[in-house]
Amino acid sequence: MTQTQIDALVRFLPAFEAETREFVIRWDGGQVQADGSMTAAYPVYADDVKAFFQYAGQPHWSDYDYAHKPASDWLNDDAFIAQASLDQIKTMLTYMLRSERFCDGCWASFLKRGRVQAVLRRLKALGATDAPGVEK
Repeated sequence: MTQTQIDALVRFLPAFEAETREFVIRWDGGQVQADGSMTAAYPVYADDVKAFFQYAGQPHWSDYDYAHKPASDWLNDDAFIAQASLDQIKTMLTYMLRSERFCDGCWASFLKRGRVQAVLRRLKALGATDAPGVEK
């Protein structure tokens, strides 16, 4: 992992930490159709949220074995995130990215709860050190 790749993700942190920040522009769908069926509602994310998760989905950030790791538990533990390795960061990013496929609105939840921000703060700290796996 290079410092440039780390910086490309960490650059989103200031905007994501804004106190009054809204991550979802609006919810679409949820309309009743003529036959009585209802379409599923889904979030329309702000452009920077989409850009962040698009970049976080690049192969160098992906952990293809994430489903066999307790990423959900890790994301709920501030102390764990504060000491997470680069590989664990990749696992948590992959878990958050993929969650949206299974539950609309997961990205917004992770952002509102500060989970993305905590991971980015840890990533920033790793980039500032000689952490294993970080190339300057």
